[in-house]
Amino acid sequence: MKKVMRRLLTAMLCAGVMTVGINSEAAVQEGNTMQSAEKRIDRQINVEKLNLTEEWDKVFAKSDAVNHKKVTFVNRYGITLAADVYIPKNANGKMPALAVSGPFGAVKEQSSGLYAQEMAKRGYLTIAFDPSFTGESGGSPRYVASPDINTEDFSAAVDFLSTQDNVDANRIGIIGICGWGGMALNAASMDTRIKATVASTMYDMTRVSANGYFDYEKDAATLAKERYANRQALNNQRTEDYKNGFYKNAGGVPDVLPEDAPWFVKDYFAYYKTKRGYHPRSLNSNGGWNVTSGLSLMTMPILQYSDEIQSAVMVLHGEKAHSRYFGEDAFKKLKGDNKELVIIPGASHVDLYDNLEKIPFDRLAEFFKKNLG
Repeated sequence: MKKVMRRLLTAMLCAGVMTVGINSEAAVQEGNTMQSAEKRIDRQINVEKLNLTEEWDKVFAKSDAVNHKKVTFVNRYGITLAADVYIPKNANGKMPALAVSGPFGAVKEQSSGLYAQEMAKRGYLTIAFDPSFTGESGGSPRYVASPDINTEDFSAAVDFLSTQDNVDANRIGIIGICGWGGMALNAASMDTRIKATVASTMYDMTRVSANGYFDYEKDAATLAKERYANRQALNNQRTEDYKNGFYKNAGGVPDVLPEDAPWFVKDYFAYYKTKRGYHPRSLNSNGGWNVTSGLSLMTMPILQYSDEIQSAVMVLHGEKAHSRYFGEDAFKKLKGDNKELVIIPGASHVDLYDNLEKIPFDRLAEFFKKNLG
């Protein structure tokens, strides 16, 4: 009897909400004084004017095979994102397109821009974008990460590409590198417009934020205890931040490597702290993320519905990457015969940032050609 009553009340509530909406609209049409306060301007998509650098300030050389320009677009949370567009020279008609982002804490002038330029050389219109709150993109306060907003950033890039005259809206793919590899898979599980996805040298940032590195070496009780202690520390930091009037940053890759630094931290140092990959707008090259960003990453895990991705996916990882287990575990959850796991012999995690001898760009081009047409 109680279940029947609950269903009845739920149905009445839903019907009432719908009726209120209909009656309210009718009242507005009839000039009734009980008008809604809603205005279309409240829902308008507004592009913020960003201060974009026009000079070529990438960590990689400019290719003569592509044209380049800067653009902006807006995500569903009203944040304006900055992007570099790469278009093959002599291109005409509607092209397949790719949106690229990552690594976690990097900017479009680093690895994602290299991927975008290389894929443009292979016939794709590409954009490399700075995620919300980072690089040249908008969003305040700065240096915030969010599993929801950063997944949305990919879909916002698809919004932009879908509305371009020279893009075939039915042939759009995405590439996520490092932490944005996980976000790319999450976006693919949400956004059915994405027809093919590459997750390169991927991290699941929600998993590593919650459990730390190599969580498979620990038991569940230990992980739970560590998570609680981490949450306590981060929430205490929230109090301090509010008291101080600004948000503390966690710090990027260290300026001086400790002698006992893990080998993969040495790899990060060799990229972010040297001429090879340093960029003044890169969080990893400088002050790092807002400390309390970890709270949402810890408690809102991505990839919950990755087993429902129907579009094509390639998970690309280095044989010697410390992060390889993220990619392999993510791949195990995927379903369908249009999914593939590619392990690059001898490659480390950072090799797949910029090592042109290790990153299989031609294979990526074949994958997208097969799945985007």
